[in-house]
Amino acid sequence: MLGPGLLLLRFVLATILVMHGSHILFGTFAQEGAGPGGLTQTAAYFGSLGLTPAMAFAVTAGVLRLAGGLLIAIGYFTRLMAGALLVLECLQIWKDSGRWGFFLNSINDPTRGNGMEYAVLFVGVLACLLLGGAGDWSIDGSRANSAASRAAARARVRDRS
Repeated sequence: MLGPGLLLLRFVLATILVMHGSHILFGTFAQEGAGPGGLTQTAAYFGSLGLTPAMAFAVTAGVLRLAGGLLIAIGYFTRLMAGALLVLECLQIWKDSGRWGFFLNSINDPTRGNGMEYAVLFVGVLACLLLGGAGDWSIDGSRANSAASRAAARARVRDRS
């Protein structure tokens, strides 16, 4: 029974995505390890990576993480959101974290950034949701079960005719 496991996976992922999205968009959860946040800071970061227009990338990343996290939590349009967020994570690995190697900067060396360890974990989780869907305990799963049930009922009616 995959329902409870996928529900837990979606909730944990959604929590992280919503926190990151609100940090990017509104500067919430600003602290030493996370930085000040907000669109201006995020746009400056994207600009330093060569992503232009930087503000458009910042808004897109923030909205995608915030809205995508909320939709993944309830299991609605899960595959679409997982695919879009997967592209975003791969872009992050390519443009930033890949150059720092695999591991996170756990010793807080100010001369280097974080490696791709966290992003690779995210890629794996998002790929699982993209390929497998949100599971039975979701809006997507409920809609799929209802559609399958209606199709089976139509088939039974046709067979009797």
